[in-house]
Amino acid sequence: MQAKDLMTKSVECVSPDMRVDEIARTMKSMDIGFVPVCQNDRLVGTVTDRDIVLRGIAGGADMKACKARDVMTPEVFWCYDDQTAEEVGDYMAKREIRRVMVLDRNKRIAGVISIGDLAKRGDQQKAGETICNIAEAPPARAA
Repeated sequence: MQAKDLMTKSVECVSPDMRVDEIARTMKSMDIGFVPVCQNDRLVGTVTDRDIVLRGIAGGADMKACKARDVMTPEVFWCYDDQTAEEVGDYMAKREIRRVMVLDRNKRIAGVISIGDLAKRGDQQKAGETICNIAEAPPARAA
């Protein structure tokens, strides 16, 4: 099975200049905790609900003025849509991540894969191994 068979295709991108309070409302309405940040049709980062809390709220930012660029994680983890589920699971485990952006070979966003996608639609054993590897990882560095 390939990444394109596992991924969630509906991905909501936000601009680096979008206000964080608007991003939070988008996350709430879509019941998601992660959005990619795109500029000029290219992926430049991601914002998670955790980024908003740690870099924004706990960091003392004015949430009415705070923008995606102020809280986003610029390092983006991604795979290609034609990679296998096993390759994606191994990559996620190695990088200790719970989500990975999926790009086509033109490096355009095609979707996103979460551990849940691996578990629901992919190889459940690989999903379990990936979760175990992430759970055994040392604590994440502070944002």
